[in-house]
Amino acid sequence: MAFKRWSKALSKSPPKPNFSEAEMKIIAWCLNKKIGVGISPDFKHELNGWKIDLNINGKIHTDPSRYTNDEVYNKVNEYYKYYYDKYNK
Repeated sequence: MAFKRWSKALSKSPPKPNFSEAEMKIIAWCLNKKIGVGISPDFKHELNGWKIDLNINGKIHTDPSRYTNDEVYNKVNEYYKYYYDKYNK
């Protein structure tokens, strides 16, 4: 009888974003200006935690806070709106 080796790496699916049309226009503007905001799982702390990475002209900055599934996209949207308001003059 052969034994099966079970190895499963930790994985998790991101929450589904629900951006409005106005928010999508802000996100598109930021992406065209090389400003991106992304999320990645935080496996070191808790299984429902997410990190937010900001990519501004090729430089990556990581938000030191961690966010739950319920709050991560609200913070992502807040970052996009901040950079849109700061640079769209």
